[in-house]
Amino acid sequence: MENMKNPWLKLSVLVFIWFFKSQISFGADTITANQSLSGDQTIVSSDGNFVLGFFTPGNSFNYYIGIWYAKISMQTPVWVANRETPVRDIHSSELKISDDGNLVLINGSQVEIWSTNISSTNSRSVVAVLEDGGNLVLRDGPSSSAPLWQSLDHPTHTWLPGGKLSLNKRTNRSQLLTSWKNSEDPAPGLFSLELDPAGNNSYIIRWNQTRQYWSSGPWDEQSRLFRDVPEMRLNYIYNFSFHSEENESYFTYSLYRNETTSRFVMHYSGQIQQLSWLESSRQWNLFWSMPRQQCQVYAFCGAFSSCNEIGLPFCRCLRGFHPKSEANWNLSDFSDGCERTTRLQCEEDPNLVTGRTNKFLESPNVKLPELMAVEFGGQNSWICNNIRQILAMAELYIRLAASEFPSSSNNNGIIIGAVAGGVGLVLCVVIFAILRWMRRIMMNPKVEGSLLAFGYRNLQSATKNFSEKLGGGGFGSVFKGTLPDLSIIAVKQLENIGQGEKQFRSEVSTIGTVQHVNLVRLRGFCSEGTRKLLVYDYMPNGSLDAHLFLEDKSEPLAWKTRYQIALGTARGLTYLHEKCRDYIIHCDIKPENILLDAELYPKVADFGLAKLIGREFSRVLTTMRGTRGYLAPEWISGVAITAKADVYSYGMMLFEFVSGRRNSEQNEEGKVRFFPTSVARAITQDGDVLSLLDPRLNGDAPVDELSRICKVACWCVQDDETHRPSMGQVVQILEGVLEVNVPPVPRSLQVLADNSEHIIFFTESSSSPSSQTPSNTSNASSQAKSNT
Repeated sequence: MENMKNPWLKLSVLVFIWFFKSQISFGADTITANQSLSGDQTIVSSDGNFVLGFFTPGNSFNYYIGIWYAKISMQTPVWVANRETPVRDIHSSELKISDDGNLVLINGSQVEIWSTNISSTNSRSVVAVLEDGGNLVLRDGPSSSAPLWQSLDHPTHTWLPGGKLSLNKRTNRSQLLTSWKNSEDPAPGLFSLELDPAGNNSYIIRWNQTRQYWSSGPWDEQSRLFRDVPEMRLNYIYNFSFHSEENESYFTYSLYRNETTSRFVMHYSGQIQQLSWLESSRQWNLFWSMPRQQCQVYAFCGAFSSCNEIGLPFCRCLRGFHPKSEANWNLSDFSDGCERTTRLQCEEDPNLVTGRTNKFLESPNVKLPELMAVEFGGQNSWICNNIRQILAMAELYIRLAASEFPSSSNNNGIIIGAVAGGVGLVLCVVIFAILRWMRRIMMNPKVEGSLLAFGYRNLQSATKNFSEKLGGGGFGSVFKGTLPDLSIIAVKQLENIGQGEKQFRSEVSTIGTVQHVNLVRLRGFCSEGTRKLLVYDYMPNGSLDAHLFLEDKSEPLAWKTRYQIALGTARGLTYLHEKCRDYIIHCDIKPENILLDAELYPKVADFGLAKLIGREFSRVLTTMRGTRGYLAPEWISGVAITAKADVYSYGMMLFEFVSGRRNSEQNEEGKVRFFPTSVARAITQDGDVLSLLDPRLNGDAPVDELSRICKVACWCVQDDETHRPSMGQVVQILEGVLEVNVPPVPRSLQVLADNSEHIIFFTESSSSPSSQTPSNTSNASSQAKSNT
């Protein structure tokens, strides 16, 4: 005992006790009644896939008990216990089995802040086990099979394989998948996913658990997908199943391959997202998200702000307003909305006559929400039902303090304020009548199936007589337009259409049913005699070629972005080739036909137009600028064109992803440089693939990804189409699901490299041994519709 008075000895004993306690917990998958977690201690599932312990998100100073992936480099929580009650000191906080058999979290003040809240008969035998699938289970003893409690029954924002989102038939209450508040706050946010209590076997997303703004549509057992989520047709990752029992209905899913790391997340953006981990790029890859457009999320931007799909950021405060919480806005949490920068005069002195001191600012091109309070004058406000429709073609006037305007008098603002204050409700009625009349005159599209049938004059007005041209090609020119509901569209004027009215409408109707996150959505059409037009969603970032083939001084697309565009494009083509009801061969894949949305996600455009053009299509292709370099050799050999022609074009485009330049270029000496040949030689001779990379990227690309894309590109451009992979296999290779072998060098590339005139069309194709395939995974190849 005397020795214990030595301070160094006491310190050594304390360090030993701490170390021993840490080793009891670390590396094991179980917490027993005589163990606890605190500080940096964790438990790990038996297969090493998941970890349970304290974590802090982002730059936050708060700590939470959570479960995250163990084998990926980015810490990604999938479940959080104390979402609303974080702790600050993890060394004085404990996760342990309490005396009543519950798993509880105790903070530094020895206050219980979270509990499993179950009843147990023998608290000393209760154990908590972290299972291989990321499920934390509380059992009445190690050998007990029935769980007392499990985290999969209490999901937070992530839906893991094996988990279920159910509807309790007795209480008619659903389990919720609830978003985080923002990227650094796991507290329950405003958005939640649940099985529809109406019992129609569909999932819905609600704002604040009240307002529904998205539905998956009902489950179709035969096709095994939700009606309004066509992306599920590209399902080689998940195995979904629906169960209906006496007390509950629920969906669950598993992974076809255990090597895949994938999850569903109710994101704080208000979108449900499907994500897969790509180890090669060390990032989560977005497969799809719903709703497809960010501004379709109800109240995403909060009060006194606008949502804009054209560019980032999506949310902006109205003129005269500023973010209510800059900190939350910086974390992409816009729910607080905006507040006035300068108070109105009537708020400072109610006795002032508002029309003389405050003014109205015109704010054009704003689409109002379904219900909105509109101010007319001083202290009056009227609630007009369906105000979104009433004011769909009017400008919005924002009432601001006079100091928000330039010092020079604004007579128009004063007049507007005075008139608005005088007429009140009468003006609301007048606006409704006028705008309803104008809507009838200017636009009254009919609904045909899922598409709108526009009149030619409607589109002529929307595009301001086709004055703003976005681009053009052999199929026709594209113009920017604005509909009366203020949504922006792209209108394509088709050329060389020889089809009759009935056939044209039938083909357009087929194209309109094709929906996928990586395909441009067709919204409507116009067919009046020889005038044939298609109306699409507008893509604010234009086509890929404008971003890929830039001047050396311009900011190039980062490799990470290029890879995601390549993968998304492959997914869109896979859907066209393999999953939609009427299989579609695009026939014109090139950077000009890959459009980019506000977040640079790719959308394949012009699909289905080959059939619309009909017999004129081959002539259009051969005269279209920039297309010849993407044509497969079978185009002039006289054989029937298959989906493998798209694969060839996609491969030629991949080469340009690597170099950032057109495949064929003439140098200063007049000699033609053909880049695909350089790639083929480099990968077959173990060359330096980084030397192939766009020099503007300064070598900033993972070698394994660069090598993978180069190999895939060479497989895609094999002369014999039977040796090319399917687009479905391309997707799996780019995702890292399949490995890719070194391809043979196509003879055509060798011929082109030796031909200074760069002959694009050729009839001779080389043959390689049939045993050579792009993938060495035999069962994946055998399941593909087209063996490579």
